[in-house]
Amino acid sequence: MSFLDLLLYLVTLFAALGCGLMAGLFYAFSNFVMKALAQIPAPSGIAAMQAINVTVLNPMFLAIFLSTAAACGILVIYALISLQNPGSYFLLAAGLLYLVGNVVVTMAFNVPRNNALAKLDASSSEAAGFWGDYVVTWTRWNHVRTVTAVAALVLLIVGLWRLKAMV
Repeated sequence: MSFLDLLLYLVTLFAALGCGLMAGLFYAFSNFVMKALAQIPAPSGIAAMQAINVTVLNPMFLAIFLSTAAACGILVIYALISLQNPGSYFLLAAGLLYLVGNVVVTMAFNVPRNNALAKLDASSSEAAGFWGDYVVTWTRWNHVRTVTAVAALVLLIVGLWRLKAMV
């Protein structure tokens, strides 16, 4: 086993763990957090989500979210130059799923909605009107993040199994 084979195995394992953590976080929001926020009066739900959106931007969350993206990016590059190696197609698919389904979706759909929500006075009628659509649309895109993170995790596990033959 070469050092590069071991490094590839460790990067893949790290990416799988990161995808699993992100899948769990997104699943929790899709499964019960957003449903709970939607059941309370709009000003309270809005204020709670505004606080969540500020609090989530912490070093631990950002480190996992972005380092998983970096690991998946490395795996995509590896897979593209090593398609003949065992597991490469799984690593390529997993990396692309995370990068597109989590990073791109987050930046293109969830963050802009969070930014729009942040600008609103939670007790205003404008905010209450925005809130109903926000919960539905934000959650729909969060479902995409959840499913793609889980799918990436599964593909990375299969990729690890295939890589084991190399290591």
